[in-house]
Amino acid sequence: MEPYKFTDYLQKILSDAMNLYTQMDASGLLLLCEAPIDWRRLKKLLGDTYFVAAATNREALEGAAEADIKTVLLNLEDDAPVYDRITHAILEAVADDFFTPGTRLIALYSGFDAVGFDSISVINLGEHLERLTGKELRKIETRVPLKTLKTVVDLALEIGREGREGKSVGTLFVVGDTKNVLANSKPAGFDPVRGYKCKERDLFDPRVREGIKEVAQLDGAFVVALDGVVAAACRLLDASTAMITLSKGLGSRHWAAAAVSRSTNAVAIAVSQSSGTVRIFVNGEVVLRIESRHSRPMIWREFDYDKPAEKQA
Repeated sequence: MEPYKFTDYLQKILSDAMNLYTQMDASGLLLLCEAPIDWRRLKKLLGDTYFVAAATNREALEGAAEADIKTVLLNLEDDAPVYDRITHAILEAVADDFFTPGTRLIALYSGFDAVGFDSISVINLGEHLERLTGKELRKIETRVPLKTLKTVVDLALEIGREGREGKSVGTLFVVGDTKNVLANSKPAGFDPVRGYKCKERDLFDPRVREGIKEVAQLDGAFVVALDGVVAAACRLLDASTAMITLSKGLGSRHWAAAAVSRSTNAVAIAVSQSSGTVRIFVNGEVVLRIESRHSRPMIWREFDYDKPAEKQA
């Protein structure tokens, strides 16, 4: 792997990122690295700018620790989409207390050129992580890998935002501690994932996620293993709601999510049918709420009206 070279272009885009960092009153700079760099020279160039380096492979971060630079190693494939890598890097960095929820970051990464930085983005953590502290995120991570959590949450958001066939859809995912979750639940009837091979139930496969959207309208919860494989669907949760306190207006789906997350080590993700809001439950409490910010697509229908009576001659 060839290291980044300190060309005029590299120094210019780093300078632009630093200027934006100052102008936007950002709290940190995130460098998504594709290759190693002269870390001491980089640190000197960035000066007082607070930054964290992230990469999908150890080789790209080689020598960073010796230069006393904060790093995040991503548990993703090298060719994972940029959005996934940035999101995962932010979650990991917040969990490590490198960044504070609710603040603003400047991200520098390669969006087009595989051998150098070429893109800068402004990211407001308050949009999704304002109420989630690093401690709470670590609490989730001890139960569910962030890669799996993000995949399920993204799927839940799509279901809440898009619905199905023009109708709002609410559903529930329970991730982790599969054995205990199954023991605390029972089949609601037909299980649409039963009998399929693991690769045909893997949520990291886009085709599987689309299939899950189709059956999300059925009653019951999806039980998802730590590796992202759907272990069962249409499960009726049977966990005690004793000692559970929820906000007014939350229905049986949210009570079930809170109860199962308290009685097991699983993380529950509930999608509200009425609003599309996604809530993450840990130990019986809501630790993160994500609003569906995009309106559902407009459905065109024939105009329904009463035909006027004909006038009498």
